Order: sequence, then structure tokens, then C-alpha cells
Amino acid sequence: MVCTHTMYNAVWAGLISITPTDLPEALKRKQRTEKRSLEHKRKYGESIDSRDEIAEKRIEFEHWEGDTVVGTRDGGGAATLTLIEKMTENHIAIKIAGKTAKTVETAMQRRREEYGDKFAQVFKTITVDNGSEFATFASLSEWVTKVYYAHPYSSWKRPQNERSNGRYRRYAPKGQSMDNLSDEGVEHAADLICGLPRKELGYRTPEELFDACLDEIHTA
Repeated sequence: MVCTHTMYNAVWAGLISITPTDLPEALKRKQRTEKRSLEHKRKYGESIDSRDEIAEKRIEFEHWEGDTVVGTRDGGGAATLTLIEKMTENHIAIKIAGKTAKTVETAMQRRREEYGDKFAQVFKTITVDNGSEFATFASLSEWVTKVYYAHPYSSWKRPQNERSNGRYRRYAPKGQSMDNLSDEGVEHAADLICGLPRKELGYRTPEELFDACLDEIHTA
């Protein structure tokens, strides 16, 4: 079985009869010509290297990946904080006033108020990137949630969140300001994403599995 990475390399190298323009996903996969320097990239917290292996295997509930999605190319204006639970693939989208550490903190505070004393059981770990909007994200440890930072320039370390953001882009296309999106509209987009059955989930929906896990927590 030839792996996906090898197939895409073959496409870019012109070794097979199709071209990158025939494959929309291929155009999203940037060819790396040189390694980017990481030594000057600021580190805000504990590295993903310290994360327990089980958090990557998608066999235990409570492990999340997080990111922010912007509208315009300059990253100005409103944005969206996205979170995806790795086992159930449940997607949460929260509109934030701007891509800043303060707005992300406020959004997570809203999540904590929603789940109350069950927050740490729902959000056991969250893995984010090294963007400045997550500069104070490690403070969630005060709520008994472990926060890990992926390596700089390594979005592939958060693959599920990247794929889920791609689905979210259907409702918030690149280049279009998010200022006119309502909070309800952003949440509705997430609901639509979570309401789609997935083959990898046995044709169940992320929403269905997530709700079942929440029921177990509340009845334990």
C-alpha cells in the first residue's frame, strides 16, 4: 500500500499522468524546500513532546486540538476559535472579536461556565500552536486542564483540527471578513459539521458520540 505522502510527492514530481491542479487537496500541501528556523520562535508552555501518547491515539475521550481561523489575509477583525475533540471529532466554533490572547481567554471562560465543575473532565488536554493568541493559554492548567504546544510551523501535529477547519471554511471562506458573522451563525456552522455521519466513526455523527460521552460523565 502506497502512503498518501508518497502519492502526493509523485504528483508534484510529474511521475504520474495527473497534475496538482487536478487535486484540490494537493494544492493545500505546500512543498517544503528548506527547513524554517525554529530557534527564535517563542515558546509559551509545555511542548507536545511531553503529551501522553494516549492523547494522540483517539481512543480516549477528553483530548482536544485548538486553533484560530481568520477571515481576511491580514488577520484583522473578528476571528473564530475552533476546538475539536479527537475521539469523537466534535467541533466547537466560537466567534471572537479579534485574534488575541484576551479574546481566546474570554472564549474559554465561557466554555468553563458552560461545563462548570465538569470542565476538566471534558477538557483533559488541549493542544494548540505557538501563535500569540495562545500566549496565555497555558493558564488553563489552573482549571486542571493540561495544555500542550505543537512545534512551530508544524500544523500537521494537529491534523484533525486542520481538517475540521477546512470544513468550517465552507461557511467562512478565506478572504471574507468575519465581522458580519453572528455568534449564532458561527455556532450553527459547527452544528452542521458535527451533524454529518463519518465513516471513521461507524457512520455515526460527532454530535451523537460527544453527547454520549457527556452523558457518561454526568451519570458517573
